[in-house]
Amino acid sequence: MNIAIIRYFLGWILNVEAVLMVLPLITALIYQEQSGIYFLITLAICGGLGFLSTFRKPKKTVFYAKEGFVCVALSWIVLSIFGALPFYLSREIPRFEDALFEVISGFTTTGSSILTNVEALSRCMLFWRSFTHWVGGMGVIVFMLAVLPLAGGGYNMHIMRAESPGPSVGKLVPKVRQTAKILYLLYFGITLVQILCLLLSGMPLFHTLCLSFGTAGTGGFGILNDSIASTPTFNSPLSPCL
Repeated sequence: MNIAIIRYFLGWILNVEAVLMVLPLITALIYQEQSGIYFLITLAICGGLGFLSTFRKPKKTVFYAKEGFVCVALSWIVLSIFGALPFYLSREIPRFEDALFEVISGFTTTGSSILTNVEALSRCMLFWRSFTHWVGGMGVIVFMLAVLPLAGGGYNMHIMRAESPGPSVGKLVPKVRQTAKILYLLYFGITLVQILCLLLSGMPLFHTLCLSFGTAGTGGFGILNDSIASTPTFNSPLSPCL
């Protein structure tokens, strides 16, 4: 087992999560919410640990199927633990196990929730909650395969096999990295189309982004207690393209 390459891979996972938390941090700044400080704290922790883990690339970059399975399993655990910190540190979800459940439900696009009043959350927390659906819908591992050339050889295929739920995995083009890029371009396109349709229907931008993240990722998180039933409160009825 190549422990060094696994550490290096998990370091990049933390770096990616740190970048992802910039968006809810910006949301907190726009709406002047104090809860944004907890995204900044978590971002600093993830970025610091990620930098220490990726500062030096391992000399031995051998990457086989067993490393692939370990990396994927640990990646989702690491993502969920650090992803739950803003909820817990802000005390908007007071119990860590509940915060962890909420984030795991988001990243796995399960859609289950322990919250009985989602409207009590700040906007930056609501944004992060829905955004975890969008991230999990395609998978941060696939994103890394698309943009980060971490190692040589056939390591990409080992990661793709470990990440895919079926017994076999196919490629749209000969190279796994190019396949990941195509998949993400399609995902971005689908999300953008939904955002534009909802904006044209009169839905506010914040609601549009959160709803699009929750539905494009097929998870279903919403930001209102009665979810889509609250659509009459928007400026105009939703268009049929919803």
